[in-house]
Amino acid sequence: MDKRNKNKKENPNPYMKRDARVEREPDENVVSGRNAIKELLQSGRDIEKIYIQSGEREGSITLLIGIAAERKIPIMEVDKNKLDQLSCGERHQGIVAVASARDYYSVDEILEYAKSKDEAPFVIILDGVEDPHNLGAIIRSAECLGAHGVIIPKRRSVGLNTTVAKASAGAVEYMRVAKVTNIAMTIDELKERGLWIYAADMGENSYFDVDMTGPVALVLGSEGFGISRLVKEKCDFTVSIPMCGEVNSMNVSCAAAVIMADVRRQRNLKAR
Repeated sequence: MDKRNKNKKENPNPYMKRDARVEREPDENVVSGRNAIKELLQSGRDIEKIYIQSGEREGSITLLIGIAAERKIPIMEVDKNKLDQLSCGERHQGIVAVASARDYYSVDEILEYAKSKDEAPFVIILDGVEDPHNLGAIIRSAECLGAHGVIIPKRRSVGLNTTVAKASAGAVEYMRVAKVTNIAMTIDELKERGLWIYAADMGENSYFDVDMTGPVALVLGSEGFGISRLVKEKCDFTVSIPMCGEVNSMNVSCAAAVIMADVRRQRNLKAR
């Protein structure tokens, strides 16, 4: 016997040969296979993204792509290895969908919720947060600190998947999250509804010097690029967190919690 192969074990799952997560179970929100995805699309459930294998444009998959395009569901073309990883080796027939862990609200529903509580709207807008742990942590802080809703874009953002739900420690079940096509246009709509828009970014105005007791929306940018130029131009003010250390910025979920906590403090003081 070849000594090099003495302790080598046969991998029963060829799809997972190079994946260290051999024991990983498929995510409950990942749907694989053409018939299963057809049923998912017919169910009306929110779908975050659909991944198709490069070159797969024949037969029933073309129909599925057409339905997804009509519903404005992002479609990503990837190689077979990516689909194998998403489906954990299950037969995917060249297509995998990632469904939402729960349904989304509308922006109107967020504002109506604030009105029902007789409170000035307090909304969090996330311009491209892509890490599910960050989104989950922000939703958790938002729920704890009295925000009425969180707004995320349909593209360039993680959606409400299982990882987000877990990272939120259950807060995703109580927080109203809206998914919009265009963040800049949504800001314009919120302005028309009487909200002041604050961009959390580096600048001269420290957050504790700014009155945020009225109807406000707090905008936070992506982990790598911050707030996009167009979105920042739409904001009324910039609020920053003074930095004292050698590192000049905080993680987006930490920065969100710091500013949201002060909004809550200001509102509690005003209510006395």
